[in-house]
Amino acid sequence: MSLPVLWFAIIAFLWTGFFVLEGFDFGVGVLHQVVGRTDVERRVAINAIGPFWDGNEVWLIVGGAAIFAAFPSWYATWFSAAYLAVVLLLAALIARGVSFEFRGRLDSGRWHSTWSWTLTLGSALAPLLIGVALGDLLVGLPIGSDEEYTGTFWDLLTPYGLLLGLTLLVLCVLHGATFLSLRTEGAVRQRSYAVAARIAWPAIALVIGFAVWTPTLSDAGVLRGVVPPVLAVLAATAAALLLRAHREGPAFAATAAAIGLTVVSIFAGLYPYVMVSSTSAADSLTVTGTASGDYALKVMTVVALVLLPIVLAYQAYTYVVFRRRVSGPPLSDQTAGPSPAPASPADEGVPA
Repeated sequence: MSLPVLWFAIIAFLWTGFFVLEGFDFGVGVLHQVVGRTDVERRVAINAIGPFWDGNEVWLIVGGAAIFAAFPSWYATWFSAAYLAVVLLLAALIARGVSFEFRGRLDSGRWHSTWSWTLTLGSALAPLLIGVALGDLLVGLPIGSDEEYTGTFWDLLTPYGLLLGLTLLVLCVLHGATFLSLRTEGAVRQRSYAVAARIAWPAIALVIGFAVWTPTLSDAGVLRGVVPPVLAVLAATAAALLLRAHREGPAFAATAAAIGLTVVSIFAGLYPYVMVSSTSAADSLTVTGTASGDYALKVMTVVALVLLPIVLAYQAYTYVVFRRRVSGPPLSDQTAGPSPAPASPADEGVPA
């Protein structure tokens, strides 16, 4: 395997890891007002992702940085084309991060409600925008022979990109609901399980649509073009069946597989390109044509081989340390009003 191909695979791994890990954070952010009817319950939902969300978000930064270092031409064309969308994405991520920190600063119902809605909207907008951007890579954008984007903002909103964005958003909601049913107790857990059971079937329908459409956009063959989307459908179906059987742990693994295989399908179908031109096939950007020099890729490979296992081990350790459920009020306790969430191991250093 050549170094450009290796780094294309690493970048695919990083973006897949981002959605698998940050996906349930997005889902919890979208759902925390649905599964939490009081401020205490909403804080229980937020505390469930408190130890994880900022570490999971680093995968997005590393994924973008890896493209910048390994494929500078790809980075320049893609991020320039999606400049306004990137600004919207950054605004959503910033608003989401700020909401974690600001929500508990004042003991005010209006204050809590404002930042809860900020968290909900930011958590929904981020996977939708990223999904559209990833879908655009495969379906193609107007790119000239000089590797410059020649379209407008509205050309970014391709039907396939919108389908992928919506699919990833719904999968994130399913992923987050399953995570909450696995990580919380009491009323929040029961409502999260009910939401997961209901959203599973629309998620399957969207993944099926994605699986039917994706192979038609590339000539990747059966192994790369058909197998990953089909496996994504099977994983989403398995998640629904496991939820029906009340097997929350395996169901969470299945939702992780479904969202991961959906992202893998994009990169598998995209290779040997990194960005398809809808103007002319000759203007499409390729893995080898946009890669950095051999020396730069060698240095990056050594760094990745040293640091990536450390990062994976550290994140795995974090999940082990904070493996206990976050306690919440029972279903009969519907007392409203802001009050401290029950103590849990996840509360240490977690924003309210």
